[in-house]
This record gives sequence, structure tokens and C-alpha cells, in this order.
Amino acid sequence: MNHLSSETEGFWLRIIYIVSVLVTAAVAFLILGPRPHGVESALDVSVLPRVNATLNGVTTVLLVVAFVFIRQRRIEWHRNTMLLAFGTSMLFLISYVIYHWFKAGPKAYEGEFSEVYFFILISHILLAVAIMPLALLTLFRGWTMDVEKHRKIATLTLPLWLYVSVTGVVIFWMLY
Repeated sequence: MNHLSSETEGFWLRIIYIVSVLVTAAVAFLILGPRPHGVESALDVSVLPRVNATLNGVTTVLLVVAFVFIRQRRIEWHRNTMLLAFGTSMLFLISYVIYHWFKAGPKAYEGEFSEVYFFILISHILLAVAIMPLALLTLFRGWTMDVEKHRKIATLTLPLWLYVSVTGVVIFWMLY
């Protein structure tokens, strides 16, 4: 049962959407925008794609485990595991931002399956943008114990978040 006033809930929903837009804009700028002189290659970030793929893999496992916990009605275990999954996703985002700050532009795909790669990449990017507000909203609904709304949004968020996490690993395999 949700115990928040509609005014308080509205405030937090605005915060979720503002944070989502700002993070998305910042990531887009870091990937596509110019770098200050001397930043590129100032730090060796060559290990970060592997770290990012690992964090995506761990997030995938945590999401599946959290799903199992909720199906078993182990709410506290589910909540804690979802917070861990969100944490690994945030670590991924931090690592991803650091990588793209010190390395200009995305790595070019050089494999034989360019149509498959670009389909996966484009769907991954579009859904990754959608996951930020969806994950925050889903966590907010769960945290405030607004179970009905949480369950409804989680049925959309979980498969999309899993797709983004799994395709993040697949993209790494295809590039490296």
C-alpha cells in the first residue's frame, strides 16, 4: 500500500524523469560530443569494456535471482537483490561514462554480421534509454510498497532490463 501523498509522489516522479533526461543527455554528449584537448588517452581505460560486460552479466544474474525470490514471495530478498542489480547497473553507467570520457567515439564493428550487430546495438541503445526511468520508477514503486503499480510496471521493466543487460554482453563479444 502506498502511503505517499499525491504531491510527494508527483515530486519524486518529476525527479525520476529529470534525472533520466539529464543522464541520457550526458551519456549522449560523452559519446558524440567533443573532448577537451588532452583528455583522450590521458587514462588507460582499455580494461573497462570487459568490466562493463561483466557488470552487465552480473546484473542479468541478479535480475533473474530477484525474479525467483519474488515468485517465492521472499520480498526482502527480492528487494535487496533488486537494489544490488540497480547498484551494478549504476557501476556500469559510471564505468561506461569514464570509458567514453577518455576514449573518443564508439568502437567500430569489424565482424561479418553487421546487420545483426546493428540491430542488436540500436535496440540496445533505445531500450537502455528507456530503462533509466523505468528502473527508477519500478524501484520507487517497490520501495514505497505501492505493490499494484510496482507489479504492473515491473512486468515491462524486467524483460527490457534483461534484454539491455544481455545485449550489453553480446555487443562486447561482437566487438572484442
